[in-house]
Amino acid sequence: MAAGAASARPVSATRAAVEAGLRSGRRDWAGMIAALLLLTTLIISLAILFILLADVMSRALPVINTRGIDFLTAPNSQNPEIAGVGQAIFGSIVLTIFVIILALPIGITAAIYLEEYAGDNAFARFVNTNIRNLAGVPAIVYGLLGLAVFVTAVGTGRSLLSAGLTLAILVLPIVVITAAEALRAVPLTIREAAFGVGATRSEVVTSHVLPYALPGILTGIVLTLARAFGETAPLIMVGAITGVFRTAADEGVLDTLQGPFTALPTIVYSWSKQPQEEFRALTAAAIIVLLVVILAVNAAAILLRNRYDRRW
Repeated sequence: MAAGAASARPVSATRAAVEAGLRSGRRDWAGMIAALLLLTTLIISLAILFILLADVMSRALPVINTRGIDFLTAPNSQNPEIAGVGQAIFGSIVLTIFVIILALPIGITAAIYLEEYAGDNAFARFVNTNIRNLAGVPAIVYGLLGLAVFVTAVGTGRSLLSAGLTLAILVLPIVVITAAEALRAVPLTIREAAFGVGATRSEVVTSHVLPYALPGILTGIVLTLARAFGETAPLIMVGAITGVFRTAADEGVLDTLQGPFTALPTIVYSWSKQPQEEFRALTAAAIIVLLVVILAVNAAAILLRNRYDRRW
């Protein structure tokens, strides 16, 4: 009885000390100042963003209201009254398809190998370190790589094919990192339970790990596509047209891939350099189109994450 009373005294003393500290009324001024500074920077950042968006919208609305669908389907032109983003939208879609076909399967497969098969050894650590370093390389460096390898060495020329291959290499490290993080987030107990009932490693990966990692993988995929959709520098390096070009109506698929091209970021860059004031409004309208596409992709990422989210 006495021992129980003695053991209860430290707990009571600790509780009393905590309650006394809470009742003391001492304010954490350093924490309050830090929170206020963080809130101020957030408000300033949002204000700058809203001001820029309002300026772009005010310039773009006259073009969108007067041109409508014609602006989205018309090809580029030196005449601002008939210039549109049809060729740019087509080029961006084709480049995105290249990323989907090439970068996503290779990146996800590499992430599965590194996380589920390679183990924690010197080779896996070396590969992971280099992948994370490559993810931080500026996009212009990948443009130089595409120019040296695909345009010159391989001989695909300044074409959609070279641009698609360059973008696929650019986003490949990001795909590997996001997929690996999603796989790593799956609790180890899921794997242990599957091994405990006699499942092989391939069965554990395909039937247990991948379904639980799917929300994170899908979110990473969609955000990666948004990154690829907005790149400009690599496309210019490998030959994206910043002026006007014509394509034949009966052009085949191979001719299209090896022919001239442009994309939404490239056409924004091109129009922003034009001396005519009318191109300022066209540039703002093209920016709105690009923002709408990227926001739609991000919204899709949120919906996919919520749709396949798993609770542990």
